[in-house]
Amino acid sequence: MEKASPSITRLPLIPIKGVPLTNLIANNWDDIWAFCPDPSDLLIATYPKAGTTWTQEIVDLLLHNRDAEACRRAPIYLRSPFLELFSPPPIPSGLDLLKTMDPPRIIKTHLPFQLVPPAFWENKCKTIYVARNAKDNMVSYYHFDRMNLTQPEPGPWEGYMTKFMRGELSWGSWYDHVKGYWLEREKKNILYLFYEDMKENPRREVERIMRYLDLSVSDEVISRIVELTSFKNMKENPMTNYSFISEIFDQTISPFMRKGIVGDWRNHFTPEQTKTFDEDYKKQMKDVNIPFRTNI
Repeated sequence: MEKASPSITRLPLIPIKGVPLTNLIANNWDDIWAFCPDPSDLLIATYPKAGTTWTQEIVDLLLHNRDAEACRRAPIYLRSPFLELFSPPPIPSGLDLLKTMDPPRIIKTHLPFQLVPPAFWENKCKTIYVARNAKDNMVSYYHFDRMNLTQPEPGPWEGYMTKFMRGELSWGSWYDHVKGYWLEREKKNILYLFYEDMKENPRREVERIMRYLDLSVSDEVISRIVELTSFKNMKENPMTNYSFISEIFDQTISPFMRKGIVGDWRNHFTPEQTKTFDEDYKKQMKDVNIPFRTNI
């Protein structure tokens, strides 16, 4: 694999309505906020590194009746545009990609609920939100920030944990993110999924997504989708593993698809860090009861 281009630089963060976003997103904010989806468009929303690519691939396979060849028509970031992304080449901006596609489209976002363009709710677009437990999410995001050469430098693990707890990372606070969509899920008809449930019983969750999308596919098709979207298969699939963009993702530092497990946080947190994190978590989540699991 070629090494990352020396011209790629880590982007600074600029707050938009209090949420830190990379300067390229912030500089194009008016256009993002004004985006008007078609009512048939589907939004897949997550905090970064919570199962986004996995969910995008499941949905694409469901819509194509498990046709793996149809889902090899292009890398995932071209099939399912990243709404707010403005990035150095070779990735086109999400808005530019969306202009070239006819609805219904699968649109990805990491924006917290309050920053999603209001037309998504006005047009009653279906939305799938995937949430991952804070500890594993943070570990995955830390390794991603090491290898994504446009994200701010993550620094040492200890400091990263503090930034995560304070919401000082790209796309802001995990706590606000998971709570924002949770509190609006019924009013806005959001399918709220948990990464841990998807790992524990992928078939059950694929069926939930199918029903939410008003689709009906055979048991055999469901089985094939579960197989095609296993972590192992997706890690080896160039259409989902982001191997095409080595200029930005230096997978020699850490693979885009690293482990995909529940409980890897135990390999990173010291007992002291666990205690500090758990106390802070309790404070930040005291106003909601979202059933997260840190192991299965």
